[in-house]
Amino acid sequence: MPQSYTITFKSEAEMPDITMSLGTTLYNKTGTWRYMRPLYRDKTSPCNAACPAGEDIVDYLRMVTHGDLDQAQQRILAENPLIGVCGRVCPHPCESECNRAKLGGAIAIHVMERFVAGLPGRRVLPLADKVAPPGAQVAVIGSGPSGLSCAYQLARRGYRVTVFEGLPVAGGMLRVGIPSYRLPRDVLDAEIAAIQDLGVEIRTGMRLGDNLAFDDLRQFGAVFLAVGQHRSRKLNVPGEAADGVLPGLDFLRRVNMQERVAIGARVAVVGGGNTAMDAARCALRLGARQVLVLYRRSRHEMPAIDEEIEEAEHEGVKIEYLTAPVEILATAGKVTGLRCVRMNLSDPDASGRRRPVPVQGSEYTLAVDTVIPALGQEADLAFLDAGIRAADGLIAIDRAAATSLPRVFAGGDAATGAGTVAYAIGSGKRAALAIDRYLRGLDTQDLPPLGEHVRVAARDVDSEIVTFEQINTAYFQEEPRTLQPQRPAAERVRDFREVNQGFSEGEAMGEARRCFSCGTCNHCDTCWLYCPDVCVQRCDPASPRPPGPSRSAYEFNYDYCKGCGVCAEECPREAIVMEEELKWKR
Repeated sequence: MPQSYTITFKSEAEMPDITMSLGTTLYNKTGTWRYMRPLYRDKTSPCNAACPAGEDIVDYLRMVTHGDLDQAQQRILAENPLIGVCGRVCPHPCESECNRAKLGGAIAIHVMERFVAGLPGRRVLPLADKVAPPGAQVAVIGSGPSGLSCAYQLARRGYRVTVFEGLPVAGGMLRVGIPSYRLPRDVLDAEIAAIQDLGVEIRTGMRLGDNLAFDDLRQFGAVFLAVGQHRSRKLNVPGEAADGVLPGLDFLRRVNMQERVAIGARVAVVGGGNTAMDAARCALRLGARQVLVLYRRSRHEMPAIDEEIEEAEHEGVKIEYLTAPVEILATAGKVTGLRCVRMNLSDPDASGRRRPVPVQGSEYTLAVDTVIPALGQEADLAFLDAGIRAADGLIAIDRAAATSLPRVFAGGDAATGAGTVAYAIGSGKRAALAIDRYLRGLDTQDLPPLGEHVRVAARDVDSEIVTFEQINTAYFQEEPRTLQPQRPAAERVRDFREVNQGFSEGEAMGEARRCFSCGTCNHCDTCWLYCPDVCVQRCDPASPRPPGPSRSAYEFNYDYCKGCGVCAEECPREAIVMEEELKWKR
């Protein structure tokens, strides 16, 4: 505290023209006037809340903006070992919730993830401090995204993990369900190899219920079922057994395993999801002259990723909406046509989408050589042990991913039915955290409910999700979303090479800077500049952070803060809150 002193004026001329302090303001601790206290408190960004894989999107984008690319990569790898995969095939629900959408377009989060995945450096994080009990072994059934995610998180904790895969190659639906023009095989191979480098063993050609039995797994302390959904749903119309009807997943599996598939010149794909789009685009690349997608609802209800629909249309795929097949026509057992009916939309059904209703007298016939039903998929659960309960075609699990059979856990599409890579990765991570607790004799029910996403390296943030209305848009301009370059449509339909080309470093840095950083302090200095009492202080990066609910780069000197709220009002991203002083009185 400065020494007290007296300022004496010898004449009126020496006095200031206005009321002002000519001495130090540190003499009086004006913070005693305060009844409201500002606090740095990071909140939840809508993209983070929407990410099924549990990635801290807003934080790794902040790191990219600051040029901390290695940290950004490690931030994602803490939650997800398949970032090159997700950066290409994830339906990115995070972007659907992005507040930037209302001021220039949502951040291209999935392309940013792909950019980070392509940076030099390790593709997985190294082993953490080993916490596994001595000799602990875990069996993972299935090497799709859920199984690989679970194996990765367990291996990092020192567990010996063996993955059993029924297919002759590793990757599950990533390998046989997604065409290489969307997911190049070298990207998938590299990320699987990095997981194996942690000590994970993958045994292919081992199918549970076939050449592998539950009794063969008795040596393992826990078993994780990540078998996926590999069986296509049927059309259930007359003529479905005809030669030339190729179920969507079977068709994609044969194409991705590089088998010869005869499809003829005219192909009809039935369905509106990503499998339907993949099947249609593959048919074009196999030489079909006419590919038509039939969908019984409107474009608004179509579940496929918007970009996949647009890319298919650019390549020449035609989409017939409000149409459903009623019979497959055949001559001498070979498909020759498809009889269809027009549909109208009625009230919403259990899915929340409007129910399609046939229009009387609207039937018509299409001449086709091949029909590819792509109506979704389901799990083949015939292998299940009698002690494992299933409901509605899914393996029943609790919040710890545990089944009704002790030491057996389940996740991915076979347990959740979610049908996306990101959900499967998050589900596998949940199972890994639960198995770790189970094998160490800890409570497994402290994990979040199944409807919430799990995180390995969670920041201390408030659960409040920041809305667009809370963003101080005076600090942001409307900037258009950066579009990733693509190969020309006329060129790309000739082969299976990758369509999307990703971002350059300059494009990625520019796109990262568009991020609002919703709810997360990104050290912009606005509070430090605007504080009228100069009581916002920058923290020394080398010093410990002040106690409290924040990891901010700033702290308040409450001796002089009057609680005016200017800092909170000016914060561009809602990372400061004002609370009653009474809450902080001892």
